[in-house]
Amino acid sequence: MDLACRIGRAVGADHKDVVIGRDARLTGQVFSSAVSAAMMSAGADVCDVGLLATPSLAYAARGRKCGVMITASHNPSEYNGIKLWNPDGSSFDTEQMEGIEAKMERGVPESDWKSVGHLSEDRNAVADHKRRILSNVGKAKLSVVVDCANGPAALITPQVLGEMGCRVITLNGALDGSFPGRPAEPTEENLSSLKEQVWKAGADLGIAHDGDADRMVAVDDRGRFVGGDLLLKIFAKELGAKSMVAPVDATMLLDDWFGPRLYRTRVGDAFVSEKVKERGADFGGEPSGTWVFPKISLCPDGIFAAAKLAEICSGKPLSEIVDGTPSLPMVKETIKFDQSKRKTIQSGLERSISSVRSCGVDATDGFRLRFEDGWALIRLSGTEPKMRIVVEARSSDRAKDIMASMKEVARRALS
Repeated sequence: MDLACRIGRAVGADHKDVVIGRDARLTGQVFSSAVSAAMMSAGADVCDVGLLATPSLAYAARGRKCGVMITASHNPSEYNGIKLWNPDGSSFDTEQMEGIEAKMERGVPESDWKSVGHLSEDRNAVADHKRRILSNVGKAKLSVVVDCANGPAALITPQVLGEMGCRVITLNGALDGSFPGRPAEPTEENLSSLKEQVWKAGADLGIAHDGDADRMVAVDDRGRFVGGDLLLKIFAKELGAKSMVAPVDATMLLDDWFGPRLYRTRVGDAFVSEKVKERGADFGGEPSGTWVFPKISLCPDGIFAAAKLAEICSGKPLSEIVDGTPSLPMVKETIKFDQSKRKTIQSGLERSISSVRSCGVDATDGFRLRFEDGWALIRLSGTEPKMRIVVEARSSDRAKDIMASMKEVARRALS
C-alpha cells in the first residue's frame, strides 16, 4: 500500500486534475481510496468514476490531465496494479513513467491543509464511452454470447451489442473480483463454457474479455476459439488498414502484407499504443487480444473490438472469415522459472542464443531470431516469472525443428 501511495503522490504532484476508476478486484476500493488520498495530499483534484472497464476510464480521461486505473487486467485475483493514462487515451510512455519513478525516489512533500485537493464523483463514464462506440459502428443482427469474466465488461459490452441489434446471452456477468466463473485471462483453456454455450445456443458469435475488458478474443459460429493471432490478421484485413503496429511475437504474414508500413515493438499494449501514436498508424494490436483503434482512442479497447467484430460478422459468418484467413504454422511454449534467478537466466539466454545459427537476432524484446523460412522469439515475461517461446515457420516440420532448438536454448539458460 505504501508503494501505491508513493505513486499517487508522484502523479498528483504533476497532474492537478485526475480521473480515477477501478475494476472489480476485491482490493480495488482500498487501492483506489489510498491512491486518491495520496494524489489529493499532493494538491490534485480527483474525480472518482467508480467501477468500470479500463477503456471506459481511458476515455473519461479526455479533458483531464490524466487518468488512473486500479487494475491488474488479466492477472489472477490476488494481484492488483495501477495504470496511468494521458487525455488522448494513450498510456504513460517510457519517459513519463521514468519521470514518475524519479519523483518517487526523491519523494513528494505533502500540501498544507489549505492546498489539499478535492474529491468528486461522476458516474457517467460508462454511458459516455458506450455512446462513443455506438457512434462508430453499424447495426448487427446477430446472436452473441458474451463472457464478461465477472469483470466490468458486464456493465457495457452486452448493452453495446444489444443496442446494435444483437440478441445477447451473458456469461459470468456478476461483478466479482475473485473471478469465480473462470480465470481472468481469456485463453482457450479458460473458455470451455463459452465455446459450449455458443454451440448449444446456435449463436453467431462468442466474445470473451479479461478482468478489465482491455482484451477481447472470440469464438466463431462453429464453437471454435478465435484467438489474438487470428483476430490480429482479421482486423488488419477487414479494417482496410494501410499501416499498423504489432509486437515482435506477431505473425510474419503482417510483414508480407504491410512491408515497411508494419512497425514492430516490444510486447505489451503500452508499447503498441506508444508506437501507434508515434507513427500515426491506422491500427495496432497484439496476439494477447489487445486492440488499438486510434480513431476511437489510443487505449486498447476490448469493448469497441467486440462491437467492431460483430459489425464485421453481420456481413459474413466468422467461421467463413477464419477459414479464408491465411495462416502459418505457429507453436508456443511457456516455462515457469524462479523469479529470484531472473537476472541469471537472462544472462544465460544471452550466452545460449549465440550458439543458434540464424539470419539475425533482434533484441527489441527478448531475442527474436530470423531464419530464411521462419522466426523464433524467446523472452522473459515482464509481468510473470515465465519464459515464453514463440515459433512460426513456412511448414509444420520446420516450426517443430526451430522450437526444439529454442527449448534447448531455454534448458541451458535455466540450468
